[in-house]
Amino acid sequence: MFARRIAAAALIAAAAFLLVWFTRPAAPLQPTHITGPTMGSTYAISYHGKGAPDAAQMQREVQAILDEVDTAVSTYRSDSALARFNAAPASTCMDMPQAAIDLAQYALTLSQQSGGAFDTTLLPALQAWGFGHSKAPALPASAPDEAQLAELRQRTGMTHLRVQGQQLCKDAPIHVEFNAIAAGYAIDRIAARFEQLGVRDHLIEVTGEIRGSGMRPDGTPWRVGIEAPLDGARQAQRIVPLSGMALSTSGSYRNWRATADGQRRSHILDARTLTPVQHRLASVTVAAPLAMHADGLSTLLMALGETQGFAWATEKDIAALFVIPADGGENGGFILRATPAFEKAFPSQANQGKTP
Repeated sequence: MFARRIAAAALIAAAAFLLVWFTRPAAPLQPTHITGPTMGSTYAISYHGKGAPDAAQMQREVQAILDEVDTAVSTYRSDSALARFNAAPASTCMDMPQAAIDLAQYALTLSQQSGGAFDTTLLPALQAWGFGHSKAPALPASAPDEAQLAELRQRTGMTHLRVQGQQLCKDAPIHVEFNAIAAGYAIDRIAARFEQLGVRDHLIEVTGEIRGSGMRPDGTPWRVGIEAPLDGARQAQRIVPLSGMALSTSGSYRNWRATADGQRRSHILDARTLTPVQHRLASVTVAAPLAMHADGLSTLLMALGETQGFAWATEKDIAALFVIPADGGENGGFILRATPAFEKAFPSQANQGKTP
């Protein structure tokens, strides 16, 4: 299981939103839009309100937050705090910026709640299976054998990581990446800054994760599209109103490798076995008040699969939409299965059934 971001953290488990800007032709007011590059991808923000900062000021505010997160936890720059921690040997404790501490605490919590299924230390195992940061089109000739997997277990596992005050500590030579939750964390930080500035109405998207607050200028909800899990196309599968919630989608439909016999192998690992998952789940979307939570939970549920994941999400009262290929595969459409919490959050959008 794991991991998904793009440059300040390389999004290994594909999460995708098709952001839908619904504007009425005759609307007298329009929100302010700002966009820019971040984490190897982009961000896009819309906001409005009396006394709201102009675009130039808000862009500076947003960039400062994104730069802070990048400096703290990017694994694509050797001078980040997390990169220095990863380069340190076992039995190291290191002072870390607050962003790294916040992310580690949530990652550890989610790992404990899921019995170890959520894991942010899997890069060595992903690389052994032909994934990691590589964009190679095919897998190595052979999969890791039992001896290799045993050796990998000495260099992976959330039990080797702990937070001690303002320090991160490790008792094994683990490599930590917060790619599965860093974008969501950045969104929550940006949303908090908007609130501090008195801007209650905003829609924030960072590398595909999204959070909405308040309404559009015309008093209607922000609306976003949940992308259908299609290999060669981008198509909105569901359109949902978004206010006071964040959405995150994880999927395996764009990030896979071909084995020697032409079969697909998922990039998503079961952290408990260090082997690729075998389930049929194409994607899962999670709605939660915090983007970091939606971000991490969608990754976790994608790892657990359509059966175990749905049961776990239902038990934990998580709003999640599972997309499962119908018998005919992608060409045969998909079965949508929503948890009770998702049905409650989006009652008009939670219909189950086959969608073309």
